[in-house]
Amino acid sequence: MKFVGDFHIHSKYARATSKDMNVENLDKWAKTKGIGVISPGDFTHPVWFKELQEKLEPTESGLYKLKGSATGTRFLLTTEISCIYSKGGRGRRVHLLIFAPSFQAVEKINTQLGWRGNLKSDGRPIIGIDSKEVLKIVLDAHEDCMVIPAHAWTPWFSVFGSKSGFNSIQECFDEYAKYIYAIETGLSSDPAMNWRLSQLDNRTLISNSDSHSLAKIGREANVFDTEVSYKGIAEAIKKKDPSKFLFTVEFFPEEGKYHYDGHRLCQVSMKPEESKEHNNVCPKCGRPLTIGVLNRVAELADRPEGTTPQGTTPFKSLIPLEEIIADALGVGVISRRVREEYEKLIHTLGSEFEILLNADQSSLQSATLPEIAEGIIRVRERRVQIEPGYDGEYGKIKIFEQGEQQAITPQKSLF
Repeated sequence: MKFVGDFHIHSKYARATSKDMNVENLDKWAKTKGIGVISPGDFTHPVWFKELQEKLEPTESGLYKLKGSATGTRFLLTTEISCIYSKGGRGRRVHLLIFAPSFQAVEKINTQLGWRGNLKSDGRPIIGIDSKEVLKIVLDAHEDCMVIPAHAWTPWFSVFGSKSGFNSIQECFDEYAKYIYAIETGLSSDPAMNWRLSQLDNRTLISNSDSHSLAKIGREANVFDTEVSYKGIAEAIKKKDPSKFLFTVEFFPEEGKYHYDGHRLCQVSMKPEESKEHNNVCPKCGRPLTIGVLNRVAELADRPEGTTPQGTTPFKSLIPLEEIIADALGVGVISRRVREEYEKLIHTLGSEFEILLNADQSSLQSATLPEIAEGIIRVRERRVQIEPGYDGEYGKIKIFEQGEQQAITPQKSLF
């Protein structure tokens, strides 16, 4: 069965996260977005975990549903933790995703992690132990659990991060590296960038939203054609099976907030070659630049750009529907007009992913304004302009030139 999965979400108990991120809203918004299996996130937080146990009930093996809900949404238990420790003479900060097939497995993981850190402090707790030790704890809890490095290239908190990461999976996890079946590419990189590293050839590249608000759910996701169960999803990831793991949905990586190098306070943004010319120092204030994902990938790559290894899972780059509508109308994303058009499209054509990925041009033109239909088609064809993000600033993406939208409606009317 084909379905979309988003396995990295944060609850209302995580720092800098919307208070609307509760189970009921996740259940409803997953249907609106077209996500079949979603994570409720943050299972290490004691209060949230208790709430999940009270509100969810088992369905297919290893999956859960909201009690009394008819949406069809399924929940898969995951969490993100922050490991801060020293290794190899350097401070390390690595974020990890943990997948678990049952509440019982989660209880074992939480017990062990609770002895090593304050799980009540945040939905994404800080644990002061080696990433390898976390992996051992998780595998001891249940053989079907998985650990996947989160947003693997983010400068400050990731396995490959330029500020506090490693140069290889092996260096981070030592003899346990063989149990790392996948990495999460993150918003600032896409699979094509990761294909440049031969060390990742035997690992699956997954993508998730890392959403802190309801509207951001599904901004990156995974598309499967497999049994709807924990085991079905885990095996598709572990075996890197292209017949079961069909493709990922990606941000345009330039839109991610760590794509280029830069220094936000001085509003300095640089390509890797420009950073090299300035010795990785901000030309305005003399402080070190934050080295972005594009530069870090190039540093670790052993292949040229454009390399596509055999057995790769394809990907599609998209822009969230609300952002397309806002650009087409020339208004802000949170405006009432955007919300009205969004709800109209969902009501007419189904979920957001159905609209972005599958609806044909004639259906789009019948369902919405011609400039919005044109915007969706342009995104599918990658006809966008992007000012890359850097040092914590999201990139700025444009589909239309200024005033171009207004010319589309009269042209269609005349035709």
